Amino acid sequence: MSGSTPDPLANSLVAALPRGEQRRLLAACEPAELAFGVTLFRPGEALRDAFFPLTACVSLAASVGGHPPLDMVLVGSEGMLGLSLALGNGHDVPMLGIVKCPGSALRLPAAWLRQELPNHPGLLRAMHRQLFDLLTQLARTAACTSFHEVQARLARWLLMTHDRAHADHFHLTHELLADMLGVQRSAVTIAAGVMQKAGVISYSRGEIQVLDRTGLEAMSCECYRASLSPAPRL
Repeated sequence: MSGSTPDPLANSLVAALPRGEQRRLLAACEPAELAFGVTLFRPGEALRDAFFPLTACVSLAASVGGHPPLDMVLVGSEGMLGLSLALGNGHDVPMLGIVKCPGSALRLPAAWLRQELPNHPGLLRAMHRQLFDLLTQLARTAACTSFHEVQARLARWLLMTHDRAHADHFHLTHELLADMLGVQRSAVTIAAGVMQKAGVISYSRGEIQVLDRTGLEAMSCECYRASLSPAPRL
């Protein structure tokens, strides 16, 4: 892999693998740059590659006819994309995978993973653990969307993006934030304006700077803190 590629062990899932499995996995991977807004996979399409984000952040979004995709989960350097392969299924991906923070990742051919996964029990366990975590997050997002105010939900998504962006600055337009939350742009404008007036973020033409992380956490609902609790291990 190229010397300009970030450390592959920046991905926590890869870093935690047994040394032998880690070495064989990395030998099969290649570096990839994921551009903002690119769709990596769609429901109904065969999964060609799995990805281990290093500095990129990817949203898993639900798509309903006639409406913009609704973000359900964010995946960054803590995990991987392509978990349906752990269930023996790469042909019925349930959600869209859309790059929200551009950056680097490791690309792994799905064909390699299908063939080699039985020989990598540590990787299979890690994929099952992440599947459990994602199910927990999906349930939390569904409840959050139904019961919590836009400002608290916006703070939660900004915190989750901040956790995975590896920087205090990232790009999210009003339109993109509205689609993420499933609300009108005007609602995002009002909520972001309150946060900016409080000094927790600066926001201009889609460029967001986190100025006061503690203040942003105070504006978030309980769902962000709940997402930080370790999930039970299978």
